Amino acid sequence: MPARAMGLIAAVALSATVWSAAEAEERHIGYYYPKPHSEEIYTARAQVLLDSDRKRRIAFVTSLTIQMLSQPYPPQFVVFAKGDEAEKLIIVATQDNAYDTIYRARALFAMLTAIARQSTFFLDYGVEDLFTFFDLARLLGFENITISDGKRFAHRVVLR
Repeated sequence: MPARAMGLIAAVALSATVWSAAEAEERHIGYYYPKPHSEEIYTARAQVLLDSDRKRRIAFVTSLTIQMLSQPYPPQFVVFAKGDEAEKLIIVATQDNAYDTIYRARALFAMLTAIARQSTFFLDYGVEDLFTFFDLARLLGFENITISDGKRFAHRVVLR
Protein backbone atom coordinates (compact mmCIF):
# COMPACT_ATOMS: atom_id res chain seq x y z
CA MET A 1 0.00 0.00 0.00
CA PRO A 2 1.42 3.42 -0.87
CA ALA A 3 2.70 5.51 2.06
CA ARG A 4 0.24 8.29 1.26
CA ALA A 5 -2.73 5.91 1.51
CA MET A 6 -1.44 4.49 4.79
CA GLY A 7 -1.02 8.04 6.13
CA LEU A 8 -4.58 8.90 5.12
CA ILE A 9 -5.93 5.77 6.81
CA ALA A 10 -3.97 6.56 9.98
CA ALA A 11 -5.26 10.16 9.99
CA VAL A 12 -8.87 9.00 9.58
CA ALA A 13 -8.43 6.41 12.34
CA LEU A 14 -6.86 8.99 14.66
CA SER A 15 -9.60 11.56 14.04
CA ALA A 16 -12.26 8.90 14.65
CA THR A 17 -10.58 7.99 17.94
CA VAL A 18 -10.36 11.62 19.03
CA TRP A 19 -13.95 12.26 17.99
CA SER A 20 -15.13 9.20 19.89
CA ALA A 21 -13.30 10.29 23.05
CA ALA A 22 -14.75 13.80 22.83
CA GLU A 23 -18.20 12.41 22.12
CA ALA A 24 -17.94 10.07 25.10
CA GLU A 25 -16.89 12.98 27.34
CA GLU A 26 -19.94 15.02 26.39
CA ARG A 27 -22.57 12.31 25.86
CA HIS A 28 -24.32 13.19 29.11
CA ILE A 29 -24.93 16.80 28.04
CA GLY A 30 -28.45 17.12 26.73
CA TYR A 31 -29.45 13.80 28.26
CA TYR A 32 -29.02 14.27 32.02
CA TYR A 33 -28.32 18.01 32.13
CA PRO A 34 -27.84 21.00 29.84
CA LYS A 35 -24.39 22.13 28.77
CA PRO A 36 -22.64 23.47 31.90
CA HIS A 37 -22.65 27.26 32.08
CA SER A 38 -19.62 27.30 34.32
CA GLU A 39 -16.76 25.16 35.48
CA GLU A 40 -14.27 25.32 38.30
CA ILE A 41 -11.23 23.28 39.25
CA TYR A 42 -10.91 21.99 42.80
CA THR A 43 -7.48 20.84 43.89
CA ALA A 44 -8.27 18.19 46.45
CA ARG A 45 -6.46 17.91 49.75
CA ALA A 46 -7.04 14.16 49.55
CA GLN A 47 -5.50 11.47 47.35
CA VAL A 48 -7.60 8.84 45.62
CA LEU A 49 -7.74 5.77 47.86
CA LEU A 50 -5.86 2.81 46.39
CA ASP A 51 -8.95 0.58 46.44
CA SER A 52 -11.31 3.19 44.99
CA ASP A 53 -12.74 1.75 41.83
CA ARG A 54 -15.94 1.67 39.81
CA LYS A 55 -17.55 -0.72 42.30
CA ARG A 56 -16.79 1.55 45.27
CA ARG A 57 -18.12 4.67 43.49
CA ILE A 58 -21.35 2.89 42.54
CA ALA A 59 -21.72 1.59 46.12
CA PHE A 60 -21.33 5.17 47.43
CA VAL A 61 -24.04 6.49 45.11
CA THR A 62 -26.31 3.55 45.91
CA SER A 63 -25.86 4.06 49.66
CA LEU A 64 -26.56 7.78 49.40
CA THR A 65 -29.66 7.10 47.29
CA ILE A 66 -30.98 4.53 49.76
CA GLN A 67 -30.49 7.02 52.62
CA MET A 68 -32.38 9.73 50.74
CA LEU A 69 -35.21 7.36 49.79
CA SER A 70 -35.59 6.24 53.41
CA GLN A 71 -36.69 9.73 54.44
CA PRO A 72 -40.44 10.47 54.80
CA TYR A 73 -40.28 13.03 51.98
CA PRO A 74 -39.20 12.78 48.33
CA PRO A 75 -35.55 13.58 47.59
CA GLN A 76 -34.79 17.10 46.38
CA PHE A 77 -32.09 15.77 44.08
CA VAL A 78 -30.79 12.54 42.63
CA VAL A 79 -27.17 11.45 42.60
CA PHE A 80 -25.68 9.03 40.12
CA ALA A 81 -22.35 7.99 38.67
CA LYS A 82 -21.66 7.80 34.95
CA GLY A 83 -18.72 7.09 32.71
CA ASP A 84 -17.01 3.83 31.86
CA GLU A 85 -15.47 3.74 35.34
CA ALA A 86 -18.35 5.60 37.07
CA GLU A 87 -15.90 8.49 37.45
CA LYS A 88 -18.44 11.26 36.86
CA LEU A 89 -20.70 12.22 39.75
CA ILE A 90 -23.94 13.85 38.61
CA ILE A 91 -26.44 15.66 40.85
CA VAL A 92 -29.78 16.74 39.37
CA ALA A 93 -32.60 18.56 41.15
CA THR A 94 -36.00 16.86 41.17
CA GLN A 95 -37.99 20.03 41.91
CA ASP A 96 -38.38 23.35 40.15
CA ASN A 97 -36.42 26.37 41.38
CA ALA A 98 -33.81 24.28 43.16
CA TYR A 99 -30.07 24.33 42.46
CA ASP A 100 -30.66 26.67 39.53
CA THR A 101 -27.88 29.13 40.38
CA ILE A 102 -24.24 28.76 41.28
CA TYR A 103 -25.09 29.99 44.78
CA ARG A 104 -27.72 27.30 45.38
CA ALA A 105 -25.35 24.69 43.97
CA ARG A 106 -22.62 25.83 46.37
CA ALA A 107 -25.11 25.78 49.24
CA LEU A 108 -25.88 22.14 48.47
CA PHE A 109 -22.17 21.35 48.34
CA ALA A 110 -21.77 23.05 51.74
CA MET A 111 -24.57 20.91 53.17
CA LEU A 112 -22.99 17.77 51.71
CA THR A 113 -19.68 18.84 53.26
CA ALA A 114 -21.34 19.13 56.69
CA ILE A 115 -22.72 15.61 56.30
CA ALA A 116 -19.38 14.20 55.07
CA ARG A 117 -17.57 15.78 58.02
CA GLN A 118 -19.63 13.63 60.37
CA SER A 119 -18.66 10.43 58.57
CA THR A 120 -16.68 7.81 60.42
CA PHE A 121 -13.90 8.06 57.85
CA PHE A 122 -13.37 11.82 58.32
CA LEU A 123 -13.62 11.54 62.11
CA ASP A 124 -11.26 8.56 62.33
CA TYR A 125 -8.60 10.33 60.30
CA GLY A 126 -9.11 13.70 62.01
CA VAL A 127 -9.88 15.57 58.78
CA GLU A 128 -13.44 16.62 59.59
CA ASP A 129 -12.44 20.28 59.83
CA LEU A 130 -10.28 20.20 56.69
CA PHE A 131 -11.81 17.95 54.03
CA THR A 132 -14.92 18.86 52.04
CA PHE A 133 -17.46 16.92 50.02
CA PHE A 134 -15.18 17.50 47.03
CA ASP A 135 -12.33 15.80 48.93
CA LEU A 136 -14.61 12.86 49.70
CA ALA A 137 -15.50 12.59 46.02
CA ARG A 138 -11.81 12.66 45.10
CA LEU A 139 -11.00 10.00 47.73
CA LEU A 140 -13.52 7.79 45.97
CA GLY A 141 -11.92 8.47 42.61
CA PHE A 142 -14.49 10.76 41.04
CA GLU A 143 -12.93 13.03 38.42
CA ASN A 144 -15.70 15.60 38.24
CA ILE A 145 -19.07 16.57 39.66
CA THR A 146 -21.81 18.12 37.56
CA ILE A 147 -24.78 19.70 39.30
CA SER A 148 -27.93 20.79 37.47
CA ASP A 149 -31.42 22.06 38.05
CA GLY A 150 -32.49 19.62 35.35
CA LYS A 151 -33.69 22.41 33.06
CA ARG A 152 -31.35 25.26 32.21
CA PHE A 153 -28.53 25.43 34.74
CA ALA A 154 -25.49 23.18 35.05
CA HIS A 155 -22.13 23.66 36.74
CA ARG A 156 -19.12 21.31 36.67
CA VAL A 157 -16.42 20.91 39.30
CA VAL A 158 -13.28 19.23 38.00
CA LEU A 159 -11.45 17.39 40.77
CA ARG A 160 -7.68 17.18 40.72
